[in-house]
Amino acid sequence: MAAPSRQQPPWQLPPQHASNAPLPPLKIWNSLTRSKTPFIPLDQNNKRVTWYACGPTVYDDAHLGHARNYVSTDIVRRIMKDYFKFEVEFVMNITDIDDKIIVRGRQQHLFDEYKTTQSKIGKAQVEADCRAALSAYLSKNLVLLSHELPPEQLSSQISDKYTHVLEGKTLAGGVLGDKEAKLKMHIRTVQAASKAMVSYAKDRISLEELNQQVQDILLPYLDSLYGPKIDASDHSIFTKLTKKFEDRFTEDVRALNCLDPDVITRVTEYGPQVVDFVGKVLDNDFAYKTSDGSVYFDIKNFEAANNCYARLEPWNRNDKDLQADGEGALTKKTSEKRSDADFALWKSSKPGEPSWPSPWGGGRPGWHIECSAMASDKLGGRIDIHSGGIDLAFPHHDNEIAQSEAYWCEKDSQSSHQWVNYFMHMGHLSIQGSKMSKSLKNFTTIREALGRGDWTPRGLRIVFLLGGWREGIEITDDLVKEGSSWEDKLNNFFIKTNDVLENQPLDKDDTVNKDLEKAFAQTKENTDHALCDSFNTASVMKSISELISVYNLADKKTAGPRQILDVARWITSMVNTFGLNGTAPINDSSIGWSGIGVPDHAKPWLSSISRLRDDLRRTAKSQDGVTTMSIQDLLSKSEFESKSKSNGIPDEAPIKPYARVLSSLESELSSLSTSGSSPGDLSKQILSLCDRIRDVDLWNLDIYLEDRDAQPALIRPVTRELRAAKEAARLKASEEAEAKRRAKAEREKEAKEKAERGKLNPKEMFRTEEYSAWDEEGLPTRERNGGEVPKSKGKKLRKEWERQQRLHEGWKRENGLA
Repeated sequence: MAAPSRQQPPWQLPPQHASNAPLPPLKIWNSLTRSKTPFIPLDQNNKRVTWYACGPTVYDDAHLGHARNYVSTDIVRRIMKDYFKFEVEFVMNITDIDDKIIVRGRQQHLFDEYKTTQSKIGKAQVEADCRAALSAYLSKNLVLLSHELPPEQLSSQISDKYTHVLEGKTLAGGVLGDKEAKLKMHIRTVQAASKAMVSYAKDRISLEELNQQVQDILLPYLDSLYGPKIDASDHSIFTKLTKKFEDRFTEDVRALNCLDPDVITRVTEYGPQVVDFVGKVLDNDFAYKTSDGSVYFDIKNFEAANNCYARLEPWNRNDKDLQADGEGALTKKTSEKRSDADFALWKSSKPGEPSWPSPWGGGRPGWHIECSAMASDKLGGRIDIHSGGIDLAFPHHDNEIAQSEAYWCEKDSQSSHQWVNYFMHMGHLSIQGSKMSKSLKNFTTIREALGRGDWTPRGLRIVFLLGGWREGIEITDDLVKEGSSWEDKLNNFFIKTNDVLENQPLDKDDTVNKDLEKAFAQTKENTDHALCDSFNTASVMKSISELISVYNLADKKTAGPRQILDVARWITSMVNTFGLNGTAPINDSSIGWSGIGVPDHAKPWLSSISRLRDDLRRTAKSQDGVTTMSIQDLLSKSEFESKSKSNGIPDEAPIKPYARVLSSLESELSSLSTSGSSPGDLSKQILSLCDRIRDVDLWNLDIYLEDRDAQPALIRPVTRELRAAKEAARLKASEEAEAKRRAKAEREKEAKEKAERGKLNPKEMFRTEEYSAWDEEGLPTRERNGGEVPKSKGKKLRKEWERQQRLHEGWKRENGLA
């Protein structure tokens, strides 16, 4: 971002209302001031809040970067609605026509047509088309490479010309960013395409496989040849693309538990309203027509009338790259623009582009005008909150504000019209310093992430809650670990408090743990302060975790069930407020969130299994141990024993696995009761059986029995935390076993080597060419040259001889030769 040489214009605080409904001391980080400003709604009764959110451009699947925007928006919306009790009217648009959609729809249409001709044009022509497409792609996107390079030479040339990028270095110093990420994306594209082209030429892959790998270079190539020639009056070329991805977007955000908007608007349904909107901006003398039938916003006239352009990021108003991105890839340069910064309100349609009628000729809305027209139509001339991703601040949102204020302002007014009071921008989701982006192809789609199990809707939302709504988030191992730990901590809290409340009647006592009482009051106060501080969810998450820590350390004898219920219900209400519990309402009376309970249909069977197992373990650990009589006595008390024996395993599929475990347990106990084993052996067998029931039989049904001292086992679902702990224990045991195996092998190796050394008779060990004479024990007396062995050397040789003598004697004893 350029240095802020320009300052943001003054912002007007909405007036207070004389209402009986008090306002919370809420402050929101406002992009219009780059500071936290008091929130005052336009509604005279301080209840209704109008909110317009920029929705998706639907030409591809939504990715985790989009999830960051829409989930964070949903979190703030829920807090406004459920915590602060505002009546939020939430409007979101769907961009279903713009330059990207036109290009993508046209490309896909042409590619589908091209594939139908491939069998007719033959393999040679297909290969020629791919080479031409590759050449065009290289010329545009990888300029350091010759566009005439044959596919088989690309990899080596890329390694030579783009070494610095491949090694993770910057193009021209500074920080790694989108330019490097885009180059890597282009490199991956041409490498995949060139590899496929070589394989196809050698008949190693099919035509279908080739098309999958080369489509990213063929799409722009085919569009450059035939795009302007398609019949763009057939809007289905574009709408079949947008309808498909709008439906998929809706499925994705619902899977992430985002609330549906109250109102959805689509730009293709707003053609007449957009035309009327542009017409009024023209009438107000803040726009002008060009000879091709386009209409541009006149920034100079707008500012001359005491209005402010670029309220959000005035320091970026002359950024050519951002301006070009805002105008779109299909916008043609024109010398009729009064200023390079002026932007299109209405674009005349060129051949190959869809169009709608207007007084200025066939055309289509500019990108920014759609939001102005739709938001104004639904919410009027003043809006409480407008939101979107931070990358839209300039030029999209700045242009949107300007044209809306140009529409709503009164002529000859000496002050500008403040169309939006609070602008909220959601931070990026980054990967290795680059934002997650469709254009960079460095993204994971929402459905991929959920489908593979990389993320759960709750886990992803927790990470965004920990990161805050406006700050950028970099997905790191530490952040993922922090989110998992927070979720596991609440899982355990909810499971254990539910267990307490199920086993202790509320009228038992009303004792209060003072430490927990103090922490609870402080947590509620801290939560209110944090949410009033621009929805500081990270602080709330920390406070909830600290409250649970106090509960975990509290003496449960002094914490009555009513106190535990109050704490658990409040924490439940907060996770419901944050959208962490599916569709559960804020006032849900249950404790906890989904996923912490065992299936209702399994509870009777699990209770019987757990109760019988507890009795068996207690008996096996007693002084007398288990006897055949005690087994028979316990079996007779088993609640389901007669049913499982007389009726067999139930046919109902949901119950069958649990009934099978109980029936199997009872059968094995019956066998043990007639085995005639001693109490000691029976106790060992019973404890082993109990461990197997816990660690294998029920674990495989996603149920875990948590054994506790002087308490019944806690029946709970298998969670991610338990799986991780079990896997860690398995790895540790495996490592210890491997260490023992290596140590044993080393000992055996040493013993074997020692035994091999012991075979040698010490009288023979020095009879080598190094010496020429020896005594009767085999010790050398003369060197090879006939000289006497020095006394010092002789002493050393004697010590070696004695060591070997001991080894040899030991070897003879072990082999019965002594």
